[in-house]
Amino acid sequence: MSVDTRVPRPQSRVVDLDQESAAAVDVAVVPRRRAHGGRLRVALAGFGTVGRSVAHLLQEASREVELVTILNREVDRKRVDWIDGEVRWTDSIDEALDDSVDLFIELIGGRAPAGSWIRRALERGISVVTANKQIIAHDGPALLDLAAAHPCHLRFEAAVAGGVPVIRAIESGLAGDRLTRVAGILNGTCNYILTKMEREGSAFADALREAQALGFAEATSSQDIDGLDAQAKLAILAMVALGIQAPPEQIATRSIAAVDGVDFRYARRLGCTIRQIAWAERNGDRTLRAGVGPTLVPLDSPLAAVNGSENLVTIHGRFGGETTFGGRGAGGDPTAVAVLADVLAIARGTAPLARTHAEAATAVTSAVATPFYVRFTVVDRPGIVAALASVFAKHQINIDALLQEPGFPENQRPFIVSLDAAPSDAVHAALDEIAAFDFHIVPMLAMPVLARESAAGSAA
Repeated sequence: MSVDTRVPRPQSRVVDLDQESAAAVDVAVVPRRRAHGGRLRVALAGFGTVGRSVAHLLQEASREVELVTILNREVDRKRVDWIDGEVRWTDSIDEALDDSVDLFIELIGGRAPAGSWIRRALERGISVVTANKQIIAHDGPALLDLAAAHPCHLRFEAAVAGGVPVIRAIESGLAGDRLTRVAGILNGTCNYILTKMEREGSAFADALREAQALGFAEATSSQDIDGLDAQAKLAILAMVALGIQAPPEQIATRSIAAVDGVDFRYARRLGCTIRQIAWAERNGDRTLRAGVGPTLVPLDSPLAAVNGSENLVTIHGRFGGETTFGGRGAGGDPTAVAVLADVLAIARGTAPLARTHAEAATAVTSAVATPFYVRFTVVDRPGIVAALASVFAKHQINIDALLQEPGFPENQRPFIVSLDAAPSDAVHAALDEIAAFDFHIVPMLAMPVLARESAAGSAA
């Protein structure tokens, strides 16, 4: 049995945006709301890593905006001498949303109390810029309606892909197309860990610790590792790009924690590497097919070249084909650039972000036919391969190849089975049956292989 998983590199337009170009979005629309000599007066909630970077940029943009209030817990501990002495520090949301404020930047994260603060601001006609992916993923359409009812802005470029202005691209540059699919690498933390493992042979735990030490990962990193961060970002992209609203928790996720160094060795033998891929497609009946998880990516795919904390988003349109956007995804500065781009868009008079007209999904599923990679770690003995082949045949799944690296002990021997394209439901049913066998040392790891028709297309 031979293995050929090579996928042709797609013909894509690639836009690579660094911090400066992302912030330099030029608009020329008369602003709706101005105060104090034409400058927008801004209240900033949250003075953590991103908030500090945003404060720096706001002070540099002082000709157009004025930072007037910083809202944070324990403000006395947070005060710094590089903030203008006229800025008011407070732990009171009432003071932060007083009548002198034109724009509220929410960077505290979480759904509470951030959600109620955003609603209070919009109800008072105060525009909002947020990086809060969970709030936008769950409540985005309702909040956009609220902003329209009190005419003001709600913008959330920083909620997806850090410093990569993909929301702006969908809103304007791709507005004339009918978008059918989004896919890409949406979590810089996972991408840093996986590329560290790929390049240096690091163990997962070591790569995670380094990501935490460098500030790419939180001390409690399950949101990133288990795919929940990318899940929320994907729900936002499905809303904005595909016009379909789905509860984020209905999008299937798989953790990268089970990926081991040996998987990169086997993946390379298949002409692939491993990345956390998020993907979503809309069917005509308002079914959303979507998922997030570690995926085998052909080495000639643009996704394979995304390293470190970078993000990459590919958008497929019915008429325009594929357009790819890449740039820095994790860290305070890239996210702050996206926040400031939204602030300046409001200050310069850009029209409010249009109500998405997103329709509720009738169903959300990750079911799709795709090739699979399955790694087993077993106590070696005769009959294992025959037992596996019998179960796969029972579920109408064809084995493409079996690979086994030499040098591992008999009592803990990893090998992989690559499967021809098969319905993911059938593959998971077969693996549930195989899991009952007594030769497993560690649980199986199953990963889809990026679909052949597009190097940035669907993966279950």
